[in-house]
Amino acid sequence: MTMDSTSSDLTLPPLLAGIHSPADVKALPAEQLPLLAEEVRSLLIHTLSRTGGHLAPNLGVVELSIALHRVFETPRDKILFDVSHQSYVHKILTGRAARLGSIRQFGGISGFAKRSESPHDAYGAGHAGTALSAALGMAAARDLQHEDYHVISVVGDGAFTCGTTLEGLNSIATTTKRFILVLNDNKWSIDRNVGALARYFSSLQETQAYSWLRERTNYFLDNLAGEKTREQASRLITAARSLISPLSFFRELGLTYYGPIDGHDTARLERVLRLIARQNEPAVLHIITEKGRGYEPAVQNPTKFHGVGHYNVRSGATAGSELTYSEVFGNCLSELAKEDPKVVSITAAMPSGTKLDIFRERFPKRFFDVGIAEEHAALFACGLATQGLRPYLAVYSTFMQRCVDMIQHDAALQGLPVRFCMDRAGLSPDDGPTHHGVFDIAMLRAIPNLVMMQPKDEAEFCRMLATMNTIDDRPSAIRYPRGVGEGVPLPSCPEPLPLGKAEVLADPEEAPVVLVALGNMNKLAEQAAQLLQAQGVLCARINARFIKPLDTECLLRYARRCRLVVTLEDHVVTGGFGSAVEEALMQSGCRTQVLTIGWPDAFVEHGKLEQLRELHGLTPDRVAERICAALAPA
Repeated sequence: MTMDSTSSDLTLPPLLAGIHSPADVKALPAEQLPLLAEEVRSLLIHTLSRTGGHLAPNLGVVELSIALHRVFETPRDKILFDVSHQSYVHKILTGRAARLGSIRQFGGISGFAKRSESPHDAYGAGHAGTALSAALGMAAARDLQHEDYHVISVVGDGAFTCGTTLEGLNSIATTTKRFILVLNDNKWSIDRNVGALARYFSSLQETQAYSWLRERTNYFLDNLAGEKTREQASRLITAARSLISPLSFFRELGLTYYGPIDGHDTARLERVLRLIARQNEPAVLHIITEKGRGYEPAVQNPTKFHGVGHYNVRSGATAGSELTYSEVFGNCLSELAKEDPKVVSITAAMPSGTKLDIFRERFPKRFFDVGIAEEHAALFACGLATQGLRPYLAVYSTFMQRCVDMIQHDAALQGLPVRFCMDRAGLSPDDGPTHHGVFDIAMLRAIPNLVMMQPKDEAEFCRMLATMNTIDDRPSAIRYPRGVGEGVPLPSCPEPLPLGKAEVLADPEEAPVVLVALGNMNKLAEQAAQLLQAQGVLCARINARFIKPLDTECLLRYARRCRLVVTLEDHVVTGGFGSAVEEALMQSGCRTQVLTIGWPDAFVEHGKLEQLRELHGLTPDRVAERICAALAPA
């Protein structure tokens, strides 16, 4: 694949060059579909090696996506993907193939389904467990409005650990008679799926009698003449299978079960989807796919290639050897656990993403992966805490949003010392608004009896984790960014911090400005202060450390002697850290002007961090300009 010399569009291989809409996919002769699948995989492998993205999930749904677009007609028919990071093939087949080189790049197409991007994207989502309920809502709207389009929800087996998915399943049969659920079973979320449902789906594949009967089903579907005869045979075999296989789960929910079938056999997928589309009953099609299919490095390591940065196509090697905040977390928590047998860790299907796989390696019995079930994870942690253990729940900030009720109602209200560790706080640049962790402070800081902090570097991060381990009478939360830290040495025996105390980093006499920075914004504050000093404006600098409790004494001391207090945070300014500082000063009777700097009250787009910071004024020169403007006489 090559980039066109005059645009960002890709030069496409022959078949893909002729695909401008799903109608072109329908028009292809069946014998050309294997070549189309091969071209799609090649396009994905070579393009994402430069842009990064969700490679392995998309390689696994190539044939399914082709079959769906040959049987159904988007945008009239609605296809919803859960989580939608596997919608790249769908994008390719709906007229966006040439733009794949812009995926997850500033100004380019999104790495998730996005309604504003294309009418073919029926629903946008970057979190698991949303597609089934949303699709059911669409089906109900269709029935109420006496329309007849199809609604298809494509859900991975990992999403069945989500409470919302199970809640939606419970309502299908009582809501509509026409609904298609495709269960894409590849045994993986980001990491390998865990729990009873994962074992259940495996049992649907593995019983000997069921395997024999599945082969008989395929034989009849493929070889019996006449459409009506095939339908009757399919119904008879489905009824027989229910007697010898564990299908009661779907049957009791009022859903007709088809499968499991090979999710890489386009012809068979087409035949079964057409059969299901003619039925007047809600149905589940269970398909078996291989995550990473067609690219051996992704097959061998689907976790690594779930969401990957730049890589070498030939070897699959990726760049980057610096220690990330996630790795610091995994290592430091493991060291705490070595000294403290009460330390346990919990993740929601993300041991590798949060680097709790480091902890799991050393303390497997004290590690819990509950699947994509963040609410359950938080309540589970509360239960552990009632019995004197010290649970650390590691979840990306964007997914911790689901736990707000549990943090308030269960942990804080009861004074339970659960440690909430929010990875990817701040911008998660390439993934865009579904994954930006810029709302957690606003969501949590109003909760009484909660300690919340953010480190300026990885050494302070270790000290904050040690601090959390000493807090046994209330919940605590720590937010930390994606990617590598500042490169500072890690302490061998991190000392806990004094609770609620900020750190003064610079204190020039008669400075008219105090910069109060949170976490990774301390570097921006230092750079802006250097620019201002060159213009004759001195700045005091404070590393806030604690969002709650605030070091009000320190803030007041500097606010009363300075003309301007400037707060800097990797979070939206609305209801964030700066708002907390303003409130604290006002309640203390201090009327010093406060300038809050952070992300705008908006959903920030995707792109490189440097581009987004430039666009939204979070650069040293723009910060210095705003401070000078605020100091200027009215």
